[in-house]
Amino acid sequence: QVPLVESGGGSVQAGGSLRLSCAASGLKYDTNFMAYFRQAPGKEREGIAAIYMGVGTTYYADSVKGRFTISQDSAKNTVYLQMNNLKPEDTAMYYCAAHFNPAASGGTWYEGPHFLSGDYSYWGQGTQVTVSS
Repeated sequence: QVPLVESGGGSVQAGGSLRLSCAASGLKYDTNFMAYFRQAPGKEREGIAAIYMGVGTTYYADSVKGRFTISQDSAKNTVYLQMNNLKPEDTAMYYCAAHFNPAASGGTWYEGPHFLSGDYSYWGQGTQVTVSS
């Protein structure tokens, strides 16, 4: 079973909105953190939003702060990314990530934001977001 199943995404004009969903239904346990990353062509993958599941603490990259909102349905082990006032520079492949575990790569726990992609154990298949001007 696929650990993370993503949905949402698509094409929208600048100023529009989209909502992404990520269900961690394939995980055998409740995860600690879930996050969204994005990767534009020719660029590195960047973390943009993360949430501490159950607790509700959220983190945002400066590039999306005030426009994007990450939320959770902890009972369903699902997170949502509401994206408003989209800009052409938001065009990218968006990936959901779950289970913050820096120890798996030899690291140690650190305070959020947790935006290093190597610190997450599970990834979604990605969904394309395209914003036209």
